[in-house]
Amino acid sequence: MGLLKKLFGTSSEKQVKAILPLVDKIEALDGVYSQLTDQQLQAKTPEFKQRLADGETLDDILPEAFAACREAAWRVLGMKPYRVQLIGGIILHQGRIAEMKTGEGKTLVATLPAYLNALAGEGVHIVTVNDYLAKRDSEWMGKVYRFLGLTVGLVIHDVDPKQRKAAYDADITYGTNNEFGFDYLRDNMAIYASEMVQRGHAFAIVDEVDSILIDEARTPLIISGQGDKSTQLYTIVDSFVARLKGQRVTSVDTKEEEDPDIDADYIVDEKARTVTLTARGIAKAEQQFQIENLSDPENTTLSHHINQAIRARGLMKRDIDYVVKDGEVIIVDEFTGRLMYGRRYSEGLHQAIEAKEHVEVARESKTLATITFQNYFRLYGKLSGMTGTAMTEEEEFGTIYALDIVEIPTNRPLARKDNPDVVYKNEAGKYRAIVNQIVECHEKGQPVLVGTISIEKSEELSGMLKKRGIRHNVLNAKFHEKEAEIVAQAGKLGAVTVATNMAGRGTDIMLGGNAEVLAKADLRKAGLSDELIAEATGFAETDSEEILNARRMYAEAEATYKEAIKEEADQVRAAGGLFILGTERHESRRIDNQLRGRAGRQGDPGESRFFLSLEDDIMRLFGSERVMNMMEKLGVDEDTPIDAKILSGAIENAQKQVESRNFQTRKTVLEYDDVMNTQRKVIYEQRRKVLDGENLKESVQSMLTTVIAGEVHGRLGEQKHMDAESWREVCAQFRGVFLRPDELKLTDEELAKYDADGLAELLRERAAELYARKEAELGEPLMRELERVMMLRVVDEYWMDHIDAMQELRQGIGLRAYGQSDPVVEYKREGYEMFEQMIAAIQAETLRRIFLARVQVNTGVKRERVARVTGESAGSDGTVKKQPIKKGQKIGPNEPCPCGSGKKFKKCTCKEYHPD
Repeated sequence: MGLLKKLFGTSSEKQVKAILPLVDKIEALDGVYSQLTDQQLQAKTPEFKQRLADGETLDDILPEAFAACREAAWRVLGMKPYRVQLIGGIILHQGRIAEMKTGEGKTLVATLPAYLNALAGEGVHIVTVNDYLAKRDSEWMGKVYRFLGLTVGLVIHDVDPKQRKAAYDADITYGTNNEFGFDYLRDNMAIYASEMVQRGHAFAIVDEVDSILIDEARTPLIISGQGDKSTQLYTIVDSFVARLKGQRVTSVDTKEEEDPDIDADYIVDEKARTVTLTARGIAKAEQQFQIENLSDPENTTLSHHINQAIRARGLMKRDIDYVVKDGEVIIVDEFTGRLMYGRRYSEGLHQAIEAKEHVEVARESKTLATITFQNYFRLYGKLSGMTGTAMTEEEEFGTIYALDIVEIPTNRPLARKDNPDVVYKNEAGKYRAIVNQIVECHEKGQPVLVGTISIEKSEELSGMLKKRGIRHNVLNAKFHEKEAEIVAQAGKLGAVTVATNMAGRGTDIMLGGNAEVLAKADLRKAGLSDELIAEATGFAETDSEEILNARRMYAEAEATYKEAIKEEADQVRAAGGLFILGTERHESRRIDNQLRGRAGRQGDPGESRFFLSLEDDIMRLFGSERVMNMMEKLGVDEDTPIDAKILSGAIENAQKQVESRNFQTRKTVLEYDDVMNTQRKVIYEQRRKVLDGENLKESVQSMLTTVIAGEVHGRLGEQKHMDAESWREVCAQFRGVFLRPDELKLTDEELAKYDADGLAELLRERAAELYARKEAELGEPLMRELERVMMLRVVDEYWMDHIDAMQELRQGIGLRAYGQSDPVVEYKREGYEMFEQMIAAIQAETLRRIFLARVQVNTGVKRERVARVTGESAGSDGTVKKQPIKKGQKIGPNEPCPCGSGKKFKKCTCKEYHPD
């Protein structure tokens, strides 16, 4: 394969070669566009829009639009995209992924396709991993768009709904993946169209696309309300599980679980990440909770709690999977090492961990709306992304998102030296070698960035460095507040930085140090607040003298530090540049590549090496036992490294195995969510029609016909005529809704005259009469509003319950595999049946509420749409009492009071009609 690539080139090289003539066209226009005045350059935007309106396509105007944006970036930011950045921009416009190395200027690349696609007027979303980057980029790159006459919006955590709507209405909108996704869900829970903020999903550019579309895609977005289940059982079950004995294995033989003599109550399979009760464990549970059979359906809840408790104790590790901070259990992102505030493990696992850690156990929540990132981003007509590391996930991007990846060459040749891995027999030998390597680099002034895979390991290594007297910084989820500062100074002469994962940090490591961070530190020392420092380093337009002064102070300090850093940067280059030291292979090759990519930025020298041991998790769980046995026979000691060429294949295969397993897990989750997604689209489309003001009168009439016909035909079955008993049961469904208690009491003889359609028509006529009376009484506008509000409320309530029901179905459906059935096929079939039942229930309940609703008009407000729907109690004939007493009108003591309370006039105490 390697020889073929050398002879014919890679797929990416062919794609880049095909794009080069287009790049030449853009660069050829540079001379023309640089001669234009600002006004002439700005006039290009309306010109391009007109040409699109006249029938030209975005591809037709691409060279000129890119040239205009390139020239604007030079005038406004002093930055002109290089050839490789133009290539990246074209790839993004084509709806593909551009793989560009760290430091190649991806932020500027996004302006080119964003400007071009915004000309179509449908909006462009630029998606980043955090609020800081979204705000920075919207202000910084926003200068280019505003110069060219386009509007820019920002959607981050604390933006209010009015500002959100304005942000989405802008030509280009920056924001985070979470905010875009949650806004979509909230829009589909809105009661009025004016409450919706998004206007569509035309084109998205996703920064750090691998982090957002793959790592983040493991967790669906969920909007939830507080559930009503008690949390006491979590604590009771945890105290029971704490007394059980677990056994760790790397692969479970099913016989082990059933073996009554095994000395364990539960087995932890670290490779498959599953925990299972043994026969002995099940017996103990049955004895403890005084039940006959833990597997009985009535014990499902207890069984679920026990399973989550043994997972919490057997698999979830403190300071690796989560940390406990201020009495809260906070998840640690395994890919970025960041704390994931606001995220919780689902299905009660988070509560089980809270019980284990003896912190307050939060109530389980009820899901109000949910969507996976995969299905959210597949809403976009065109999707593209950029990252430094995507090639290892090529299959997943292609299968799930239909995205291909093009590797963009670097602007300057890569000067980093990637050394082969060194492998030690055990961890002790490996860590001694790591410390020796750090000491060696430190003595010659070469900065070292050490990558660990957990907080625990980073603190362990930090202790060893302290013993050797090596000054160093530690960056992990516990110290994330100083993150940017620590990362930025990792390239200083002799610096040693120990970091837990380095994905998506958003800060460049500059050799010699980062002048920007040093200048910020000066402003802090001068007593400026964090808010003012943020403005001083921001790009937002302002007239504030205070901010302008702060910006001047910052610019002077940055210029001074840049000059001072030059000499130190040369010394670091002479020492070999930044040394990347990996203490363990991550289960994803992509994360290893991200760590490596921190060195060798923009042609700088650098070096990387991974130190491994046969005791590392990935080697222990997936590595070859044959290799370990061979080491024993050779008698290799702890401090002698093994030639990595022997093991390189085993290590890569182990990583590929884990990546493949994780991909399959995400793919399975998506297969199940696709069923929900089809249903979600139906519900959301119906909601949208209601919100857009569609007249529901016809829909309500159609519902009436469907519900009545369904009830009559369902009760009649195969018979030709209905008997009186069955007819009574049919009518019972509608009494108090649109039938009075004594209405349509037909005998067997009378019923013999009607077939099913005739009976359905009888009921429909009665319903239509009452409906017409109600409409005449309320007036048409108020009746339409009532129908709209009732339908939305019922749809939302039933949809929430349906989400819960589908989750419960999903939990147990896997067992169908034992009966030789495909669980996904069974889930689709049963899910469809449940959906059909939900639609029928929604129709029946909507009609019931429309007929029974009692409406009180708020007389202080003229608009009818704010009529208050106050309840469902009404007269037995379903009529609504709302009108006030007219002059000369007499009300009998036994007649209902006009206030609508349902009480007799003589017994009512309302202030409106009984002021005394």
